[in-house]
Amino acid sequence: MDPEELVAEYSRGAEVLRRSITGLDQEQLDAVPVAGCWSVRQVVCHLADCELVYADRIKRVLAEDNPVVFGLCPDAFQQALFVTRRDVSDEIELIRTTRYHITSILTGIDLEQFHRTAVHSEDGPLTLETLLERITRHIPHHVRFIHEKRLALGVPQSE
Repeated sequence: MDPEELVAEYSRGAEVLRRSITGLDQEQLDAVPVAGCWSVRQVVCHLADCELVYADRIKRVLAEDNPVVFGLCPDAFQQALFVTRRDVSDEIELIRTTRYHITSILTGIDLEQFHRTAVHSEDGPLTLETLLERITRHIPHHVRFIHEKRLALGVPQSE
């Protein structure tokens, strides 16, 4: 994907997520209608947690020469970071603000900077473009699961 298009898609992620949960009440946010899966609240908190990690990775790739970046354990974050009592609106605002901040940085870089690299502790060498593609796809990936949860709860997706 063209880097400019990728940055534009990245910048819209928080709104995509916000629309996916519109109309859900607190009970529905915490319901686990699909056995073995997270609640919507847990998904949103996971996305917010990952957003901060990716923002750090993006900045480090731009500022450092081939930095090492580390993977994260989503289940450990779920257990340790009080996801059941975090406010979903605050989490989405964190994502929106983070993406706004990172977008302002990315729109100012040269095309060749998208080819800067990091070494991921689990995946090996990655370019900034690959990191950005991954985080850009992360919300749409999880929104599909939110739609499944809505259907299982009998709550149609709002427009």
